[in-house]
Amino acid sequence: MKLDHPTLPVLKAAFPDVKFLAAEFRGQTTVIVPKDRIKEVCRHLRDDPQCSYEFCADVTAVDYLNYPSPQPGRFAVVWCLNSYSKDQRLRLKTYLDPSVDTAGIEPDPELVVDTVTDVWPAAEWLEREVFDMFGIRFKGHPDLRRILMWKD
Repeated sequence: MKLDHPTLPVLKAAFPDVKFLAAEFRGQTTVIVPKDRIKEVCRHLRDDPQCSYEFCADVTAVDYLNYPSPQPGRFAVVWCLNSYSKDQRLRLKTYLDPSVDTAGIEPDPELVVDTVTDVWPAAEWLEREVFDMFGIRFKGHPDLRRILMWKD
């Protein structure tokens, strides 16, 4: 299957040093982005007039602990983006692997990714939910604290 999402060539041209992986499932395109490049990719997707992803509809995470097929990391953070002006949707995904026990007792330095709240303010509470449910921290988040669960 050939991926023909109009954003893919724009990303490849803007970031020639990054090897993006992309997949389409049920009509939705997902691009895998290295975790250390997520903020600059998001900013480009918002600011480039060929893309214009002006809205982050969701930020979530996936735990692949007992997933039937191997994944590049135990956890994935997923951003669901919309470009209303281009009538496009795009998912971004980055993988994280824990370096300590995932019981949540101590912060894991590997379960950290840059916040995108300065790119899309709507991501603020969404990132807080991911932090609360998965223990993934968002570096630079303005108010990273529990949002759903009680304090231990």
